[in-house]
Amino acid sequence: MDYQWYPGHMTKARRMMQENLSLIDLLIELTDARAPQSGRNPDIDAMANGKSRIIVLNKADLADSRATDAWKACYEKEGILTCAVDARKGSGVRQLKPLIDRACAEKLERNKRRGIVNRPVRAMIAGIPNVGKSTFINSFAGKAVAKTGDRPGVTKGKQWIRLNKNVELLDTPGILWPKFEDREAGMKLAILGSIRDEITDEGELAVWLLHYLTGAYPELLAERYGISAREPDPAEDPASVEDPAIGMLRQIALSRGCLKTGGEADLSKASRAVIDDFRSGRIGRITLERP
Repeated sequence: MDYQWYPGHMTKARRMMQENLSLIDLLIELTDARAPQSGRNPDIDAMANGKSRIIVLNKADLADSRATDAWKACYEKEGILTCAVDARKGSGVRQLKPLIDRACAEKLERNKRRGIVNRPVRAMIAGIPNVGKSTFINSFAGKAVAKTGDRPGVTKGKQWIRLNKNVELLDTPGILWPKFEDREAGMKLAILGSIRDEITDEGELAVWLLHYLTGAYPELLAERYGISAREPDPAEDPASVEDPAIGMLRQIALSRGCLKTGGEADLSKASRAVIDDFRSGRIGRITLERP
């Protein structure tokens, strides 16, 4: 899977972010807790050089909690304040206010010395598509102030949002980067739904995911689908000789009734089911990478 594209709206969004960096005190970067590093746009690191930073590991309810703790420790070792949240339910969102105070302590103290006491902290919210920025903002604000949607590209332009007398947020569209040098990073982002499903190969994604689950979470694979991580029998499934995950996908298709006319396994339908099960958390709490 080799994605090489940079849609015009992402070019515009990147330019807008650069133009507004001088206006902000803090950059809050949301990333998906299930693939924290792959979901961090390297362009944001370059743009935010010198700015105070907070990383928010969103969708932590869907991620392996042990892996999330490891990622938090990793980023905090790098000197980046970090918190894990479930923006949909609001879990963990209250952690952000004291983190903002810590991140901007020097700035607030300088303002105080200059007699500036009522100026709110201005923070930019950044992240890749479909990471949940708007849902997070609404949860933090305690009301619906940003458009949300379970697909990439809902936020189209910048939006200043006054959360309270102390904090203003600049919501920005999700942006990817021009080319994925790391093929696996592209696979992970496609599985998470940060890349539009219309341009991805669901079969390839499902096979990659089944390979990963076989090694990292075999017990969840067995519990959800009733299949083991054993090597499939070539006599039962000749295609599995080339790729055991195809044999697993075929087993899932047959057990779930994903069938074509004549009773043949519908691997495309089974692939969609596996990806949907992962995204919704029905397979279990899974993290696709470790520090």
